[in-house]
Parts: sequence; structure tokens; C-alpha cells
Amino acid sequence: MTTPMSSGERTWERLHPLSPLIRGARSAAALVVLLAVSQVSSQNGTGSRLGYDAAIIGIALVLGTIQWLVTRWWFDGVTLHVETGLVRREARTIPVARIQSVDLVQPLLGKVFDVAELRIRVAGAGKDERLAYLHIDRATRLRASLLATHHGLDPATPEPGELALAAVPASRLAWSIVLSGEMVVLAAFLIALGVTATMSPKAATALGAFGIVYLLGLVTGIWRRFNTQYGFTVATAPDGIRVRRGLLGSVAETIPTRRVQALRTIEPIAWRPFDWCRLEVDLAGIMKRERGAGSPSVTKTLLPVGSTELAASIRSMVVPERGVVRTPPPRRSMLKAPLSYHNLAAGHDDVIAIATTGRLRRVTAWVPLDKVQSVRRVQGPVQRALGVATVHLDVAGRRVDASFKDRDVTEADRLVEDLTVLCRAARSRVASAPGSGRT
Repeated sequence: MTTPMSSGERTWERLHPLSPLIRGARSAAALVVLLAVSQVSSQNGTGSRLGYDAAIIGIALVLGTIQWLVTRWWFDGVTLHVETGLVRREARTIPVARIQSVDLVQPLLGKVFDVAELRIRVAGAGKDERLAYLHIDRATRLRASLLATHHGLDPATPEPGELALAAVPASRLAWSIVLSGEMVVLAAFLIALGVTATMSPKAATALGAFGIVYLLGLVTGIWRRFNTQYGFTVATAPDGIRVRRGLLGSVAETIPTRRVQALRTIEPIAWRPFDWCRLEVDLAGIMKRERGAGSPSVTKTLLPVGSTELAASIRSMVVPERGVVRTPPPRRSMLKAPLSYHNLAAGHDDVIAIATTGRLRRVTAWVPLDKVQSVRRVQGPVQRALGVATVHLDVAGRRVDASFKDRDVTEADRLVEDLTVLCRAARSRVASAPGSGRT
């Protein structure tokens, strides 16, 4: 449900009336639980405390309602306008041309009331632009309009059809989590706690008290991974790659392939006997918390777990399979990296660079040369003694690169010169291509 508001030629729209309730549902639920516990444990009368607790919840709902009242938005076919703020009004404009991705998110209550949150990621923005919440039909139409305009089509163009590529079975997702590092740490902690309990109950109590917070965080992370990646499906469409996922809540993402900065396959050692891997893409946009400081980037999963053949099929929709030959560094580099030398390999042509690194977890990065922002040659003291150096191809994001690790100094110098020329040529070639729109 929306309420149009006219201002000159503009037609402003409100968020869904249930937005305050749904926005604060999680916080309210946690608050109710905490208040119930305190109520049970309290030795005082319950009347005044119940009134105090109800006042806290009421204030939270009032603040949410005010936020809803002062927020409005308008899409003119080229730019999305959002205004919010009670004391200090803030007006934001989001040019459609700079949109990186548009996600449709439905929490559990959102499914109940048929509303959804629209999350819009914009290149160079400090945070997502969120419209929480719109009726599911309105949110779907707005997302289609934004993506159609982004691709140079009429905003009224309906969302194009899609071709399903893969669906991750729940059993495979569960086994991939069981074989993950988090589960190994959890199992090791529980075994250590059990052994300690048989030897010294007091020591077991101390160990449990010390690790309870870490253990709770670990279990929460494992559950979040299963909850967010459950029912994972990936499909291709004219407007990009579409991903749907989620158990309690659902997320529908559309990733424009032209905005992909780099791809990465991750193969944990426990997955290799099954020929499994995870496929991720990096987009220029906001900073993910796990990325730390540095250039803004956002990482999306195209395949949480699947065969390397399936990952290659999905990857080929973004970067071409060109048969680039990857070569290892000189054998003397083994003295510097004895645990990862067996995985080190890299190569390039005039379009893409591919590099493999990792110790127990093998990571392979695919970086289109037209996306490269800098070429760096790095040489530490051990590398100087061995006569080797590392060449990095950096794209948007602090940890997103293709690294030619521990190469002979002569080869590293040649790589810097050759790759600088090839990257410049690739950018010029893409910029001159009609209708490319790549950045």
C-alpha cells in the first residue's frame, strides 16, 4: 500500500504502513524476551515494571512511526529520489546509471504481510539505499523499472524471463557446512570440553565459561550461513544473473554482469574429494564489514557449493573461458612459501588474468584486465634474497586482486610493463565498444 503525495510535478510515495512494525520486529522480540526474564527474576511488584516495559516498547514503535511519516520516495525514470529526516531533512538522489545491484529482501514477517525491502547498491556509495518496506508487487515493479532503465530500456519494460541454471540441494549445503572450518573448530571445542570434564569438572566449568561467548557466535554464524543460503537458486536473464535464497527470510538479487569486477572460486581442502567449490563475484559498491578498511567493494555468492564444472559454467557467463595457461613460480620460491607453493600458479592473455593461491584452501581469481585499477610490484626482504617478487593486479576492493606471487625478478618486471599496456588497451577497447556501459 502506498500514499501518493504531490509536490509540483513530482508524485511522492510512502513506504508500507506496516513498515514501523516490521522494521522493529527483531529488536522488539529480543526486548520482550529480556524484559520477560527480568520480570520473572524480579522480587518487586510487577505492576509498575510492566508499565515501564510497555512504555519502552511503545516509544520504539512511536519512533518507527515517525520515521515512516517523514520518509518518502519518487522515481522519475532516470533518478530515484529519497527524502527522510524529521529535524534535519535529507534528500538523496540515486542515478540509475550508477546502480550496481538491486536486491529484494523479505524477512519472516515480510512474507506474512506480503511486503519486501528494496536494497540498492550504488558504485562509490557509503551504504546501501534501502526502501523498507514496500508491498511485494510495488517492490517488484520498482526493481524491474530500475534495472530496465539501467540497461537503457523504457522504465515500463517488464522484468524479462529467466533461464534456471542451478539449485543447491539442502543436503549438499548441510554437508558443505559440516565439512567447513567452523564445524571443525566447534567439534574440537566440544571434544576438549568433554575430555576436560572427565578429568576435572571445575576446569571444564572454567573452560565452558571462557568459551561460551565464542561458542555462541560460532553457532550463530553456522546457523546464519544455512539460513541465508538455503534454497539457493541461480538463473540467467537479459538483465543479469538472478539469485534467490533464504529459509526464514528470502532474498532475490539481480547482478548486472557488466558490473562484475572479479570472480573467485574457493576450494576448501575438505571439499576437494567431492570436487566442490564456492563461486563469488566482487562488485564496486559499499564496504562489507568483513572487508575492513580500504576501497569500497561488495562480495556476492553465485554458488555457495557445487561442482567445479557447474561453477565453470556459471563463471563463463561473466568472463570468457579462453584457455589461459597458468604457470608456477620458480622452485626456489618454495623456500619462502613451503605450504602454499603447490597451489601457486598464474597466467594472462590480452583480456583476463588468472591467479591461484592458498595453503589448505585453494583460491583462484579471475580478473578482467579492463577492470584493473593498478599494477603493483612488491618485493620483501626474503624475496630480495631469493631474487623473486610479486605482481598484483588490483581492482575495486582492498582484498580483490590477481597476484602473480613470487615470480623471478626479470619476469616480474616484464609482467608490470606488459600488463600495464594490456590493461590500458583493454579499457580503451571496452570503452569504444558500442553500448558496452562497462565501468
